[in-house]
Amino acid sequence: MTDERLIRLDEVERLTGLRRAHIYGLARKNKFPRPLKIGARASAWQFSLVSQWVADRIRNAQVCAA
Repeated sequence: MTDERLIRLDEVERLTGLRRAHIYGLARKNKFPRPLKIGARASAWQFSLVSQWVADRIRNAQVCAA
């Protein structure tokens, strides 16, 4: 069993430092994980995909700074 879980928008914003409109804009451009529909009016993201996206941004920033 993995530690996989679904996270809602408020946690995605905290983890990434991005706001709602930017998150959805990046997702539309396939530059951020897309949310999963979990109900008629509810969406959530896979924690592992968002965490990997953050780790990739950190790694890219470190490479550019070197």
